[in-house]
Amino acid sequence: MSLGAFPPPPLPVLELEGIRFSWPGAGVALQGCDLLIPGPGLWMLVGRNGSGKSSLLKLIAGLVEPEAGTIRRRARCAMVFQNPDHQLLLPSCGSELLLSIDPSLNQQERETCLQSALAQVGLAGLAERPIHSLSGGQKQRLAIAASLARQSALLLLDEPTALLDPESQREVLALIRGLTHQPTQPLTALWITHRLEELQQCDGAALMQDGRVGPWQPGAALAASLHNA
Repeated sequence: MSLGAFPPPPLPVLELEGIRFSWPGAGVALQGCDLLIPGPGLWMLVGRNGSGKSSLLKLIAGLVEPEAGTIRRRARCAMVFQNPDHQLLLPSCGSELLLSIDPSLNQQERETCLQSALAQVGLAGLAERPIHSLSGGQKQRLAIAASLARQSALLLLDEPTALLDPESQREVLALIRGLTHQPTQPLTALWITHRLEELQQCDGAALMQDGRVGPWQPGAALAASLHNA
């Protein structure tokens, strides 16, 4: 077989090169920051407060623009915040998801998309449920469902378990782990955490310091090195 017969390697889902960003009056948040996510999976960033983690997610999501550098996204992205109450806007689960679904779809297609998104996050049958009656873990899963309804393949999660009880923490982590390892159309997730035990579940972990991302390494190895530091 000639070399030309081999398919080219897939392009990375996300690439950042030489990113610089500053918040007004707060100094430099990111400088010379590079990041590459090669493909689907659960990728985690850990670092001290002020290391630039949340700024990095906002840049990837397009909420702010870099002063210098390049961002290449090869998948539609959606951000999931630490507090789901900051992004759930409408009164019921169904109405919230309809806000995210492509309005060009017909009514049946929109309904199918809505029910599929709820089912994927373990909220099947709750379309009419008032959001205020959901638990914290259910609200976070609904926020993830909204990302799925938007057909996002790159999820940006900013400490999504920080405000949840231990059982809900495990449920949300297991949900994202499952979505990133499903046999067809696995998603890519970039997850910020302070919980070293969560690193055990990722496909790669990196330490962020002084506005830069370190190399990917096994989550268990990074957790052990930080625990012993």
